Amino acid sequence: MSPSVRPVVDAPALVILPEDPDGDRTLVVADVHLGLGGTRERPGGPPEASAARLAGDLAALAARERAPRVLVAGDLKHPIVGAPPALRPVLFDFFGPLLADGRRPEVVLGNHDVGLARHLPREVEVHPAGGLVRDGVGVFHGHRWPTNAVLRAPLVVAGHLHPGYRLAPTPEDPEGKRRCWVRAELPPPPVRRRRPRRHAVLEAREVVVLPAFNPLTGTEALNRERPRRSRSFLYGRFLGRGVARAYLLDGTDLGPLPTEWPERPRRGAGRSRPGR
Repeated sequence: MSPSVRPVVDAPALVILPEDPDGDRTLVVADVHLGLGGTRERPGGPPEASAARLAGDLAALAARERAPRVLVAGDLKHPIVGAPPALRPVLFDFFGPLLADGRRPEVVLGNHDVGLARHLPREVEVHPAGGLVRDGVGVFHGHRWPTNAVLRAPLVVAGHLHPGYRLAPTPEDPEGKRRCWVRAELPPPPVRRRRPRRHAVLEAREVVVLPAFNPLTGTEALNRERPRRSRSFLYGRFLGRGVARAYLLDGTDLGPLPTEWPERPRRGAGRSRPGR
């Protein structure tokens, strides 16, 4: 039986369906970035994306989707290294609603999660950045090579890219930038070499990239420009191997994404030099 995932309509989350009919569903989100936009007086962030609001949204999604397991695929917190003292109780309390409902929360470490584990409740299972395989689905954050087990999974799920799509601006949305899904269908993997190599060959036939769970994170307008250097690894090494398509949170198919973009102008390029 092939692994199966189902995006949650109108939400930046998906559900991994169990291979065993009697198994548990897993709700997966990525890029929560707790503390983004936080201040000393409000370390959990602004009201529209506060830690309390995000925690409530996540608990409500888990209940609606009847998912006993909830997995954050990297970047639970926003500060890259460590956690300011004011943010530590925010991190600890974030999983409270899930634990109160009897859910089993898990975290795959992302590039922003250095020093995270010590600030979480002991009930939260923390996985290394290399990721894990759940019901035949490989899950990792997307900022570095995953484990060979994830690379050999037939379906891979990641975050990190903060995928977005730029549409026509409106008065309510002047930038016209929307969060989106990315799904890439990949060709069959090449024949394995006899000589051992550091990483396994990517055997997945499909890669799915989650939209950022926190609505205030920056998004990459993938239909307009090349992903930033810090996020180009996932696009180049995984999505670029096949045909990637973008989808809005409501499921609208936005079509295939480009594989080439015009070069960004270098800083200072085009400026005329003052006369001598």
